[in-house]
Amino acid sequence: MVIKTKEGASLLIGFIAALCVAAVMIFAHLAWWIILSVSVGIFTVVSLVSLWIMYKYVAYKLKPIYSIVFSRDVHTTEILDELKDKHVEDVSKELTAWADDNDKEIARLKETEKFRKQYLGNVAHELKTPIFNIQGYISTLLDGGLEDELINRKYLERAEKSIDRLINIINDLDTISRLESDMNRMNIQTFDIVALTKEIADQSEMEAAKKEITITVKGADDLPSPFRVAADKHYIGQVLVNLIINSIRYGKKGGSTVIRFRDMMDKILIEVEDNGLGIGKEDIPRVFERFYRTDKGRSREQGGTGLGLAIVKHIIEGHGERISVRSELGTGSTFAFTLKKPQNRDTANK
Repeated sequence: MVIKTKEGASLLIGFIAALCVAAVMIFAHLAWWIILSVSVGIFTVVSLVSLWIMYKYVAYKLKPIYSIVFSRDVHTTEILDELKDKHVEDVSKELTAWADDNDKEIARLKETEKFRKQYLGNVAHELKTPIFNIQGYISTLLDGGLEDELINRKYLERAEKSIDRLINIINDLDTISRLESDMNRMNIQTFDIVALTKEIADQSEMEAAKKEITITVKGADDLPSPFRVAADKHYIGQVLVNLIINSIRYGKKGGSTVIRFRDMMDKILIEVEDNGLGIGKEDIPRVFERFYRTDKGRSREQGGTGLGLAIVKHIIEGHGERISVRSELGTGSTFAFTLKKPQNRDTANK
């Protein structure tokens, strides 16, 4: 026999008590109406008393658990009120669900704490390198190098380079901080994404020329183009700058960077493709992490802070979109993201 409720248990106890009393009275040869009356009375009283005792016992057992759940002292009457319309099994399910949710929250907090520690460690490491370099250059100059014109100029130029790196890191950290707090206040406007890309590509031609890299913007020969988007023009410009500069820095000499646009019904797909170094499969899931580098030494030589792609990801996700990357080592990489089209023609024609 399976008893699933406290009421069922109390009725069973009352029935057994009444049955025992009835059996004793039958052996005593009492009248049937006396046996029936006493048995009903015993059944009622025992059932009610046992139910009351079970309520009290369950409340006593649940009180410390509820106190933990609600993070306060819980009065017994609160638990009794809670049990009026519930079975003990229902309470058990609720507490189990709460425990599962709590375990998930604890796991999330541990992951957040792990990320925070890793992030702080990365920040300290990135700042430490240029600071130590500056300290070394200044110490060399103070120890006598200042008197040698060849040495002092070379070391001052190196110190300036390290200071520029510090400024870039701090600026990127400030950008990410602002993105995390201000993404809900973006200035959404309608603009020609091809025209903006062409403008940024033209500004990047000098750096691309150093490595003989050709930048091609597909569709830029016929402006205005049919590719208009509704987004924050300033932030999307920052995305394009980061992706194009990355394709140049990690591109091979004499290579190419191609930016394409595709109509995806209510969205525009933008792809930035290069035929440079490429990214290994094990690194692809982490390329958008802060300070993560696939080739740490080479990245620092190129002047990157390790925050560019993290900034890109923040901006695109702030627009409610996603960015992805396809890449193979030695073949090149393609970064792709989508932006929404204007909602109506009137807006699109502005």
